[in-house]
Amino acid sequence: RDHRSLEAWVEARGVAEACFHLARDAWKPWCAALFSQLQRSALSVQLNLTEGYAYGPGPTCARHYAIAYGSAMETGDLLDMLLAIRGAEADALGVVLRRNRRCQRLVLGLLKRARE
Repeated sequence: RDHRSLEAWVEARGVAEACFHLARDAWKPWCAALFSQLQRSALSVQLNLTEGYAYGPGPTCARHYAIAYGSAMETGDLLDMLLAIRGAEADALGVVLRRNRRCQRLVLGLLKRARE
């Protein structure tokens, strides 16, 4: 087993892929900064889960899981902003938002266990 066995990682990967697809399909010059930050934050969740898992139990793992959680929250805020400004199709954003919320809960669970 490796980091890909974590449900949180699977969700994070799906959210990151969806965010990259959103950026490809819905990018507009007036919200370029938002899409750019969305791609970075979504990717950060996945990569920090990977790095934390690689360290194994301990404070370094917990630190990376905390960063992943913060990035998942940031990703959610950016998706909310896109929805509010109609920067992408509402149906597509709704799907990604729901998946990101699930990812947030899963990462928070990992973080809590890592801090015990």
